[in-house]
Amino acid sequence: MVGIDLGTTNSCVAVMEGGVPQVIHNQEGARTTPSIVGFTADGKRLVGEVAKRQALVNPESTVFGVKRLIGRKFDSPQCEAAQRFTPFKLVPAPNGDVHVQVGGLAYSLPEICSFVLQKLKAAAEDYLDEPVEEAIITVPAYFNDPQRQATKDAGLIAGLKVSRIINEPTAAALAYGLKTTDKSGQFVAVYDLGGGTFDITILEMAGGLFQVRATGGNTFLGGDDFDERIMGWLLSECHHEMGLSVHRAPELLHLLREAAEKAKRELTVVEEAEIVVPFLSANASGATHLKRVLSRQQYESLTHDLLQQTVEPCLRCLADAGLRADHIDEVVLVGGQRRAPGVVDVVRQIFRREPNFSLSPDEAVALGAAIQTGIIQGEVKDLVLLDVTPPTLGIETKDGTFTPLIERNSTIPTRKSRVFTTVADNQTRVEVHVLQGESDMAACNKSLARFDLTNIPPAPKGKPQIEVGFEIDV
Repeated sequence: MVGIDLGTTNSCVAVMEGGVPQVIHNQEGARTTPSIVGFTADGKRLVGEVAKRQALVNPESTVFGVKRLIGRKFDSPQCEAAQRFTPFKLVPAPNGDVHVQVGGLAYSLPEICSFVLQKLKAAAEDYLDEPVEEAIITVPAYFNDPQRQATKDAGLIAGLKVSRIINEPTAAALAYGLKTTDKSGQFVAVYDLGGGTFDITILEMAGGLFQVRATGGNTFLGGDDFDERIMGWLLSECHHEMGLSVHRAPELLHLLREAAEKAKRELTVVEEAEIVVPFLSANASGATHLKRVLSRQQYESLTHDLLQQTVEPCLRCLADAGLRADHIDEVVLVGGQRRAPGVVDVVRQIFRREPNFSLSPDEAVALGAAIQTGIIQGEVKDLVLLDVTPPTLGIETKDGTFTPLIERNSTIPTRKSRVFTTVADNQTRVEVHVLQGESDMAACNKSLARFDLTNIPPAPKGKPQIEVGFEIDV
């Protein structure tokens, strides 16, 4: 069994060896694999770095960042937002899900993710010299049930039995805890800002027991959004200062994204980054190139509101855990976006302490997933993990009200039930509408399922006793 971090930008696989988690190098010798899938004109499928290298000449058939859309519907606001800077084509599936269209063929997002998982699976099999059939896969803490199920589906398509889905910041906390076994009785906050999602989790660590106290986040906030702010600025510069009305061609979107990523990386160590986007247009007088300098101050101004969007989930997580900022002993930073300018300042603002950088931002989650495989298989005997539910689970009741059954941040496994009744005399059927979310109005939450309960014996309203129970396993 292996542990897999299926990331928005990069993915990683790890395994337990002699009680120690080890990252497995891929076939190119790298410790992480870009979560990118390319399809060539002659029908070949490319995954990882080789797909990334050919993206400029094949942008419409090179798919990336789909984790942000997995488990969502095509008509969702997130899908609409993603299409602004996406060079490949998103289309609706017959059931309303998001599909990617490449060369006349439509692929589901679990299928695209399965191609990345297959590459990680092959790398693990090469390293272990034996078949790999089971895995623990991590997901953002605030993924809802459809997003978690779609991730499981990706694993199954890749030929993996997904033994468990665990939350990414919880996995990172396991990796941190294994490195700090001398410490106990402390509260740890894991601030995980990745390529496409943000999570915050607060745990209590005591004598090998890892108990998640609360979790929160935003499943559509990450490094891609920061890159796209730079891309938008560059497009504005083209139009307003150079008089160019630049068509958002797939090749241009790829060049702008590469330039934005490069500038963001440079601004972690320098005050100004020079951006060059070649061959924006061409005419009889020659080619036009865009050259601009982006200062760190400009970057922080462009992205300030994005970073501030991480503040409210952190404050709510503290409140849900019944803690104040000064109760937190360590704030562990993970996720590739932790390196970006401004992140450390916001963490200091929230928790009023210096963050801990001891974990690899790109490997910590996979290492934690591997540790969880060791716990399940009995190889790791001194650690116990108690995780919590993501958003609240409940049903729709009279007048469109959302009635919670299992509140967010309930320790799992758990089972809760409530007794309901009819709203009309001689009512013989009721519809049970299951939802997930935090709004008091059912229409504002995520619909998970609907089913009919029939053959209720006729009786005056309010007399039938209908018990509805939910159970969440690990």
